Amino acid sequence: MPRRYFLENRMEPDCEVAELTDQEARHLAKVMRAQPGDQVELFDGSGFQFAATVSEITRHSVNLRIHSRELVSREANRRVTIAVSLPKGDRQKWLVEKLCEVGVTTIIPLKTERSVAQPTDKALTRLRRCVIEASKQCGRNTLMEIESPQSFGELIEQTNHEVVRFIAHPYSSADKAASNSDITAINTNGSVIAAIGPEGGFSEDEVDSAVQSGFKPLSIGSRILRIETASIAISSLLIYTTDR
Repeated sequence: MPRRYFLENRMEPDCEVAELTDQEARHLAKVMRAQPGDQVELFDGSGFQFAATVSEITRHSVNLRIHSRELVSREANRRVTIAVSLPKGDRQKWLVEKLCEVGVTTIIPLKTERSVAQPTDKALTRLRRCVIEASKQCGRNTLMEIESPQSFGELIEQTNHEVVRFIAHPYSSADKAASNSDITAINTNGSVIAAIGPEGGFSEDEVDSAVQSGFKPLSIGSRILRIETASIAISSLLIYTTDR
């Protein structure tokens, strides 16, 4: 696969030229030392990818000529939203990168009773850039979305009740906990939301509220997992049971 670069502006269907600026242009021109005639692959987050050739390198931009436009989907069969209380520090970036690679559709930063890290606008901007970098690496042409933060109450109130919903809870009793059969029985093309709490877990009040609203408690083993481990394990289970 040729090296991939992200176009900040969506390409018009009949456009034959493109321009990379800022970080993408610097990386192609300065780091990769591109020369006119070099071939690259572009994507704009819309689902399309473009075969292109470098035509001109200026001080602040790289101009390219488009040769082909192709709609290539590498999205999972099931749309999975992970509503997660973000971990601290660099673990946030790692979490976003891996959820993007796995094929998660949307992340909702979740504010819970025991949350420690509060998602600021600056942090969310950095994380959305991480989505681009991860998409460049894994080949996704549609960007995973990071929504505005929500409180746990907002998530419960605003979630479409027709969507299959889970809440990660390691102490789920056997009669309430979702099993693998519950997950594999979900419609292949359906949408799923999984809520994952902070290091201290969801409070009992939060779990009770979620269950009363239709969330199914989900336990994936007797071990207590860190936020990012639980997020990746659950999203992989939800995606790869149908992603054939």
